[in-house]
Amino acid sequence: MFHCIPLWRCNRHVEAIDKRHCSLLAVPEDIYRYSRSLEELLLDANQLRELPKPFFQLVKLRKLGLSDNEIQRLPPEIANFMQLVELDVSRNDIPEIPESISFCKALQIADFSGNPLTRLPESFPELQNLTCLSVNDISLQSLPENIGNLYNLASLELRENLLTYLPESLTQLQRLEELDLGNNEIYHLPETIGALLHLKDLWLDGNQLAELPQEIGNLKSLLCLDVSENKLERLPEEISGLTSLTDLVISQNLLEIIPDGIGRLKKLSILKVDQNRLIKLTEAVGECENLTELVLTENQLLTLPKSIGKLKKLSNLNADRNKLQHLPKEIGGCCSLTVFCVRDNKLTRIPTEVSQATELHVLDVAGNRLQHLPLSMTNLKLKALWLSDNQSQPLLTFQTDTDRTTGEKILTCVLLPQRPSEPSCQENLPRCGAFESLVNEMSDETWNERAVNRVSAIRFLEDEKDEEENETRTLLRRATPHPGELKNMKKTVENLRNDMNAAKGLDSNKNEDSVKWLLKSPENSRGPGWNMQRSRLGSLRGKETFQGGLWPKISSASDKRKEGRVSPEQEAEELVDPDDDEITISKPTSADSRVDTRSKSGPSLTTDDVITIPGIILTRPSTSDEDTDEVSRDLEDTDDLASGYCPLYFDCLNNVFDPP
Repeated sequence: MFHCIPLWRCNRHVEAIDKRHCSLLAVPEDIYRYSRSLEELLLDANQLRELPKPFFQLVKLRKLGLSDNEIQRLPPEIANFMQLVELDVSRNDIPEIPESISFCKALQIADFSGNPLTRLPESFPELQNLTCLSVNDISLQSLPENIGNLYNLASLELRENLLTYLPESLTQLQRLEELDLGNNEIYHLPETIGALLHLKDLWLDGNQLAELPQEIGNLKSLLCLDVSENKLERLPEEISGLTSLTDLVISQNLLEIIPDGIGRLKKLSILKVDQNRLIKLTEAVGECENLTELVLTENQLLTLPKSIGKLKKLSNLNADRNKLQHLPKEIGGCCSLTVFCVRDNKLTRIPTEVSQATELHVLDVAGNRLQHLPLSMTNLKLKALWLSDNQSQPLLTFQTDTDRTTGEKILTCVLLPQRPSEPSCQENLPRCGAFESLVNEMSDETWNERAVNRVSAIRFLEDEKDEEENETRTLLRRATPHPGELKNMKKTVENLRNDMNAAKGLDSNKNEDSVKWLLKSPENSRGPGWNMQRSRLGSLRGKETFQGGLWPKISSASDKRKEGRVSPEQEAEELVDPDDDEITISKPTSADSRVDTRSKSGPSLTTDDVITIPGIILTRPSTSDEDTDEVSRDLEDTDDLASGYCPLYFDCLNNVFDPP
C-alpha cells in the first residue's frame, strides 16, 4: 500500500514551517534538510527542553518562535542567526541571554518575557535595529546604562520587574512611542522623561511614585497615561499640556483634588479617578467636551459639579460608594448617558431632569435613602434599574403618588423608601422577626439541623406606646433572597409542618391536651427554677426584666420535673426561644377580668400579670402517653380559683400554622 508523503517533504525549497501545539519533545530532524531555504519556523507551545547544535545551521531564519516551551539554555550559537528579524523565546526557563546575541544585527523584534532572567547582557544595546523589546516578568533589577543606544526602539515593555530607577540614557530614545513600566518599584521619575517627544503610551501603574515631574507636560503626543496604584497626592498643573491625551487613569492614589488644568484636555475621552480621596470635583471637568467615560467610585464626594451637564458625549458615569447627598439638576444635560451608577451614597431624591437623558438604559441607585422616584422617569427606556441590593425581577411595578413636601407627582414601589444598606444592630433588633431569621439562615447548609435545635428568645414590650410606634414605622427594606434559597426555605417549612402534623395526629383524642400552656401565679411559679428563668429572661433584653408574676409553662414538663426526669435548667431551655414572635404585655380581657373577680380568695391579677402569646413553636413537641395524661383543668374550676392556681390553655401549633 502506498502512503501519501507530505508535500513539504518532497519540496526542497520550504520557507515556512508551523509546528505549534504539537506536543513535540524535540526538534524534528526533518526540519534540518531545509536549512538553505527555511525563513520562518514556529515551534511555540511544545515541550522542547534544548536546542541541538544542528538547529543553528538554519542560518536563513528570519522569524523564530520558541515561546511556551521548557528550554533551559540559549546557546551562544544563537549568533549564527545573523539574518534573524523576529525572536520569541518568552515563557521558558532560560536563566541568561548570551553575550553573543549582539551578532544578530538584523534583529528588530525580541521577546524574552517570562524567563528567570535578572539582567540584560552588556552587549545588548548593540542591537541598534531593535524596534520592539519585551522583557516583562523576568525579575530585572536594572537596565544597562547605555540602553539609550537603541535609538530605533519604538516599544519598550518592562512590566512586572524589580526596577527602582531609570537610567538617564533612556531619554535618548527619541523614537520611543510605547513605554510600559507598570508593576515595578520605581520611586522617582526623572525630569528628562519630558524629552520623549514622540511617546504615545506611558504606563506607570503599580509603582511607588509620590509625584510626577512638571516636565511631563512636554509630552504633546501622549495619548494614554496610566499612573494608577501609586502614592500620588497631587497632579502637576502642567498636565494641561497633554493636549493629545485621550485616556487618563489615576485610580488608587491619594489625590484630594484634580487641577483645573484638566479642562484644557479637549480630546480626553476616558477619565478614571476611582479609589482616591476626592472631596470635590473641579468644575473644569465640564470643559472636557469629548469625555465619554467618567469613573469616580470610592471617593468622598459630597456633590457633583454643575458643569457635568456640559458633557454631551458622556455615556458612562459611575460614582458608587461616595457621600453624595444630592445630584445637580444639570445632570439631565448628559444627553448621551447610557449607564448611570450612584450606588451606596446618601441620596434622598433623584432630580426630575434625569429623564432628559433619553439614552439612559441602566440606572443603579441602590443603597441610598430615596423616598420616591420622579414620575418623569416613566419616559425613560430603562433596561436595568437597581433599587436595592438584590432584585428578583428585572423591573418593578410602580404606583403614582404625591410628594407631601413639594406636591409633585412621584413614583413609589415596595422597595421605597430606602434605608442605609448596613443599619446598626440596635436598629435591626426590634424589627427582626421569625421570617428574617429564616431567610438569613438559608445560606447555611446546616439550617435544617439548626432549625430543629434552635434556641428562641421572648421579648417583653415596655408599654403600649412602643407597640403603637412599631405599627407606624415604615417597612424595612431587606435583601431579596436568591430563588434557590426560597425553594430551600419552602421545603424546610413544609417538612417542619408535616412533622408537626404527624406529631399532632398520633392521638386524635388527646390532641387538644397534648400541648398546652399554663398560666401560674407568682406563688405557684417561684419554685427552684424561678430565679434562673427570670435572670435568663432579663439577660435577653439587657435592660428589661420580667416583672409580672405569671409564667407560661408546659404541663407535661412540670410533671417531668416533679418526677426528677427534667432539671429546671432543661425546662427553661425548652421554654426560651429567641426566634419566636414577641410576647406583649397587654390589659386583661373580659374573660380574664371575670376570672379575676371569681378568684378573690387567691392573689389578684394585675395588668402586668396578663400575657398575650401570639404563637410559639415548640421545638420538641411531646407525643408520649405520660405527657398527654395530664387531665385538663377547666377555666371555671372553683377549686383551682380558691387555691390561687388558674391555668389558661393555648394551642400553639394551631396559632403558628393557622394564625387567627
